[in-house]
Amino acid sequence: MRQRTRTLLGSLTAALMISLVPAVSAADTYWQCVPFARLLSGIQIFGDAHTWWGQAVKKYQTGGVPQMGAVLCFQPTSRMRLGHVAVVSRVLTDRVIQITHANWSSFGGRRGKVETDVTVVDVSPDGSWTKVKVWYDPIRDLGTTVYPVHGFIYPDAQAKKMAQASGKFAVAQDTATLVANSAAGHVLSAVQPGGSPFDILGKAAGTSDNIADLIQKATGGDRDRK
Repeated sequence: MRQRTRTLLGSLTAALMISLVPAVSAADTYWQCVPFARLLSGIQIFGDAHTWWGQAVKKYQTGGVPQMGAVLCFQPTSRMRLGHVAVVSRVLTDRVIQITHANWSSFGGRRGKVETDVTVVDVSPDGSWTKVKVWYDPIRDLGTTVYPVHGFIYPDAQAKKMAQASGKFAVAQDTATLVANSAAGHVLSAVQPGGSPFDILGKAAGTSDNIADLIQKATGGDRDRK
């Protein structure tokens, strides 16, 4: 229990270093997932999202273990032919992460918006992060579609420098406060309805236990639809 709590708190503390500058500017900007993920992560891969995994094999380390700052690379599907990429903003457990990404949910009929700290649950039978379910804002819950994913692309030292140079990582107090106010918002609404973002810090152990319920809900035999 203590180890789980320390892991959760450590992830949340580290997440305070992510700036919300892209999200703020997203109000009047149409973001595609690829340029946003490249800007936020510093990973210099170009081309449609479905090409990132193949390109990354030659340039970056890849794997099936989530890490903050890594890019989660979705496989193309019949509904998402170009694939999708998103940046891991925090790791809550070995089966639950949060991502920051662009052009996923529709807000007021409009796409191209940035969403921060979006809950993603690994629903692969063996916990290999090859199949996931993703929070879908219009229904305020996990979507029921199961998305196949390739895995994670990890930024190297140069990518991290580029991300820092772009102002995506910051330790300024005002930035930390902004991020803290949005920290774990989706997880809180899913497992602790009515809780404030800061409640998760005082109830980390309980939240960590309840995440198992969220995983169970995600894998509870829903039909494959969004």
